[in-house]
Amino acid sequence: MQGVPVMSEATRAQVSRSRKTALTAFFCPVVLLTAGMAAAQEKINLDAANRIRDAALNHSQIMEMVGYLTDVVGPRLTGSPNLKRAEEYARDKLRDWGLENAHLEAWGPFGRGWSLEGFTANVLSPRFSSLIAYPKAWSPGTNGTVRGEVVLLDVKTVADLDKYKGTLKGKIVLFSPARHVDPLFDPPAHRQADEELLRLANAQPSGEPRPFQFTPEQRSAEELNYRKWQLIRNEGAAVVLQPSYRDAGTVYVTAATVPYPPDVPFEKRAHAWDLSKPAVSPQVCVAAEQYNGIVRQVTRGIPVQLEVNLAVRFSDDDPMSHNVIAEIPGADLKDEVVMVGGSIDSWHSAVGATDNAAGAATALEVIRILQFLKLKPRRTVRIGLWSAEEQGTLGSHAYVAAHLGRKVSAAEDQPGRARYEFKPEYEKFDAYFNFDYGTGRIRGLYLQGNEAARPIFRELLDPYRDLGASTLSIADIGATDHIPFDEVGLPAFQWIRDYMEGDDTRAAHTNMDTYDHVLEDDLKQSAAVAASLIYHLATRDERIPRKPLLPH
Repeated sequence: MQGVPVMSEATRAQVSRSRKTALTAFFCPVVLLTAGMAAAQEKINLDAANRIRDAALNHSQIMEMVGYLTDVVGPRLTGSPNLKRAEEYARDKLRDWGLENAHLEAWGPFGRGWSLEGFTANVLSPRFSSLIAYPKAWSPGTNGTVRGEVVLLDVKTVADLDKYKGTLKGKIVLFSPARHVDPLFDPPAHRQADEELLRLANAQPSGEPRPFQFTPEQRSAEELNYRKWQLIRNEGAAVVLQPSYRDAGTVYVTAATVPYPPDVPFEKRAHAWDLSKPAVSPQVCVAAEQYNGIVRQVTRGIPVQLEVNLAVRFSDDDPMSHNVIAEIPGADLKDEVVMVGGSIDSWHSAVGATDNAAGAATALEVIRILQFLKLKPRRTVRIGLWSAEEQGTLGSHAYVAAHLGRKVSAAEDQPGRARYEFKPEYEKFDAYFNFDYGTGRIRGLYLQGNEAARPIFRELLDPYRDLGASTLSIADIGATDHIPFDEVGLPAFQWIRDYMEGDDTRAAHTNMDTYDHVLEDDLKQSAAVAASLIYHLATRDERIPRKPLLPH
């Protein structure tokens, strides 16, 4: 799930928020599929489906791959040596399985690399305590340990900023008031209940998305925040502390803020990783409960002394990034491509287990199973493991633009309208299937508005109805790597998942996104369902129908 400000949170809210009791565990001895389960229209190879199921459920290697990406490689921030190490691991695995064309495909430039080399944050007085805190990615360092009394920016209007002029140089600044922490009455993890799946199945087409616009209240708040960041930067504050948007010691961390006025479009804003090196103050996210406690002490008039030491390393020597690409060659339809993939990058406060080592490992496991069973698809089956998904699906966008096509914006063509430029591979491309949104088992597919694909998927998923993977929803879901394919009119889909990380992302993008939160049985089920679907799509006579391509 990408970490794009504002937009990603709004899009992710499309994931159902209802939390219900868990469904009965599905994992049991393999159930052989029978001829009566095969639908009349789609040709189901029951022998292949049973072999795929057995390989995925009883002979899996998926947790070994998740474990290596998380416990051995660790966090995989785009531009970091760790991401390159993860990509090389995936490439070498694919080569070991006999995919001789496995390679790292460069794209870019992306920007600057960033690595965290050391960090401490402690309350020294009125009593010592160690803070649960993490620096934002691409934050500059503090040039040694900073000690001193914190300053709370108690700012409600632009006029309030004047009282802090000349007072922030070298200070540790609390950016905002205490953040309200809601009580948690329901467990964050849940399996999709029958009524939730029914709502998805009965959903109406999403329609054309409206361009994001601030409400007057949001615009006023954004303007005030921009002025606060300007003051902090101009005054030369040593480090800025902000409360996490999660609770219970969970710290949600993404990239350092580069302040802009609200009227500047998102696509025209510089980012902390840009080669232009925009001015950024050192920034740290603190567990909400601890941050709130410090704010309460300050508002009581109690001086609070902190120490912060943040050491980082930027690398500008290679601004390019890479995607991992490999394929199982097809037979009589080898020029046509069915593709599976997911992001392999992550944020940095943990090890990116559910977001998205689980997804990358599942995509790899699909390829391993098809190759291990020596199933010979008619179409080429290709895998793509993307970098910079968290920065806005940059890696998958680069791949689509290089190999398939791109939408030329109105600014490049004619005002108020857009056109498309396509590559030769575009006409032969069949479909892309993306793994994201956590560790939960597959419950079906978001059709992304492609109603013509529904009867095909209904029949191809039927052999896995007993594993709960049968829901098809016309609804869209965004903020991940199928979107670049969909934007140029190609069939591209994200799986409906049991969202086991919870609607407030208790794992993804936080310090709690560790191997411990990955569900082995769910990933095995996901690999079984996906490998069967991918195989059967690669052996059909026809490609998946495409939606009409809108010229705007």
